[in-house]
Amino acid sequence: MDNHSLSGQDTAPFLEFDNVTVFHGDKKVLDGLSVTLRRGGNVAILGPNGAGKSSFIKTITREFYPRLDAGPVMFRICGKDVWDVFALRSAFGVVSNDLQYTFTRQITGREVVLSGFFSSIGLFNREITPEMDRKADEICAFLGVSGISDRTMTEMSSGESRRFLIGRAMVNDPGVLILDEPTNSLDLNALHTFRQTIRKIARAGTGIILVTHNLQDIIPEIDRVILMKNGRFEADGRKEDLLTDDHIGRLFGVPMKVITVDGYYYATGY
Repeated sequence: MDNHSLSGQDTAPFLEFDNVTVFHGDKKVLDGLSVTLRRGGNVAILGPNGAGKSSFIKTITREFYPRLDAGPVMFRICGKDVWDVFALRSAFGVVSNDLQYTFTRQITGREVVLSGFFSSIGLFNREITPEMDRKADEICAFLGVSGISDRTMTEMSSGESRRFLIGRAMVNDPGVLILDEPTNSLDLNALHTFRQTIRKIARAGTGIILVTHNLQDIIPEIDRVILMKNGRFEADGRKEDLLTDDHIGRLFGVPMKVITVDGYYYATGY
């Protein structure tokens, strides 16, 4: 599949945050985050539930905004500080559990993919062009779901429907695919298929930002890991340096033994 980055901002990092603090109501959910994520890189953001991972994603998608009264703040995507939210869809795609719950209705898998062109939850008599049809067919074939694309989302397993949501996120050839807790509710078979799908996407050149509390979600193509806890980034570095007994044990607050198998990391000894 072809990947196209945003023209005019090709050399800028995908994301630049500096001193980003976010409140949700009266609760501080992000506390002075500073990070740069470059195009083409594959990174995992790992942390326990309540660490602020989903709030970080919602800040990227402009659902949450940083406080501006805590000193200078940088809040930039693809070299731009101000965005039309709809224009962001060509910069990145997002797959989340919240999105999956939204699509639990009588919508076919192919309609889910096509809805990505409109950032909608259905087609609602939208005009589908031949180019959109061609692109949807190409993505379904790439993801290995062409044979079930006429099924409704309510007829699919969680793993099958998750792949159509990935397809929806990919229709505009985003440079980055953001996955927020992507393997929740997947059984072992679906987990295996999902991981192979994400590996295929990463090898095709789309950058992956994986947000998870599961060590085993981190595919071998990811080389950078950011550890997150209490709304802060606790550590940022090479996967091999951070996915250790000591780092993971402190992050989750329990004694931990980390093992590697075929490029995957697993935690044992709870």
